[in-house]
Amino acid sequence: MPTPFREEHDHFRKTVRQFVQKELLPFAEEWERVELFPREVFKRAGELGVLGAHYPEAHGGGGGDYWFSVVKSEELPRCRSAGLVMGLLVQADMATPVISDLGTKEQIEEFLTPAIRGDKVAALGVSEPNAGSDVAGIQTIARKDGDDYVISGAKTYITNGTRADFVTLLAKTNPEAGAHGCSFFLVPTSTKGFSVSKKLRKIGNHASDTAELAFDEMRVPKRYLLGEENQGFMYLMQNFQSERLIACTSAVAGAQQMLDDAIAYGRERKAFGKPIIKREYWQHKFVELATKIEAGRALSFKAVEEYNHERYEKKGPVSFDTVKLISMAKVFVGDVCSEVADQCLQFHGGAGYIEEYPIARAWRDQRLFRIGGGTTETMRYYIAKLMGL
Repeated sequence: MPTPFREEHDHFRKTVRQFVQKELLPFAEEWERVELFPREVFKRAGELGVLGAHYPEAHGGGGGDYWFSVVKSEELPRCRSAGLVMGLLVQADMATPVISDLGTKEQIEEFLTPAIRGDKVAALGVSEPNAGSDVAGIQTIARKDGDDYVISGAKTYITNGTRADFVTLLAKTNPEAGAHGCSFFLVPTSTKGFSVSKKLRKIGNHASDTAELAFDEMRVPKRYLLGEENQGFMYLMQNFQSERLIACTSAVAGAQQMLDDAIAYGRERKAFGKPIIKREYWQHKFVELATKIEAGRALSFKAVEEYNHERYEKKGPVSFDTVKLISMAKVFVGDVCSEVADQCLQFHGGAGYIEEYPIARAWRDQRLFRIGGGTTETMRYYIAKLMGL
């Protein structure tokens, strides 16, 4: 399979790798311990062009294609902190693409460009206490009042939520219309009526902050409506594709790292007179896992190829065929990552259950993949519908 990466992608890869090795990896352990990485990481990533390489130059980005984002997603996991990776990917690939697609000149200047530079921290506000994958069931309401919208409701599981400068927020503007009554808003967190209800504690991804947010009669001007009113669900379905796709390519890189670590451990660890990697059972098991990782990478790259063609080359919407491909990749990669993590931990024996070995954290962290951005069960339901079943 010919590589999709060109010379400019390779130069970018070196930049991201150096950033990770010099400025993230040496401090990741401490950031995991305190359960937060410094805000300055966003700023530094912005200065290096890590956050905006795939955004148009007119928006403050590097003008590159989607493969630049893939490069970033493959290199960031080298920091060995999925929480840190999550915070940066939400900033660059989840909370902001919809602004680039729909934003007015003023919205791009106020929100997107500062986010790409790392001057403002972004969060995506979709999930609610009673509406996760069932996005149409959200209960946050935005009602018109003169020249403003007044927003009331709550959001939960929000990455970057405790320190976000703005939230790309989905709310109901026509509650009777269900999914067809949702709209997107850009909400500065300095607005009266906004509050962080609590910081949520998680079993993994410790270095990223995750919050529950409250909106109590929060008044925002109409200029913060993103795109057209009542079209938010359609916009979200397009935005989800970038979120799910970049999660796939990052997860594949993480799975490869888990397998490489296990093999290295197996060469050093001896039992019954020889390195445990020489045990035929584990050799066969690792061949099987390596094959599945390659299959996950190939499926993800095929989805990226189609997505890049439709969004970056043709400048159009994502087709249903590509949505199906991305959904398939998320399901398959999620299952592969879970199997790789479980088998690699098992291979470590008792050491795998000890925090000083990377597999312990990786095993915890990867579990989120089959939940976030649409659960595996929801993805299978979507795929079945797209297959006409």
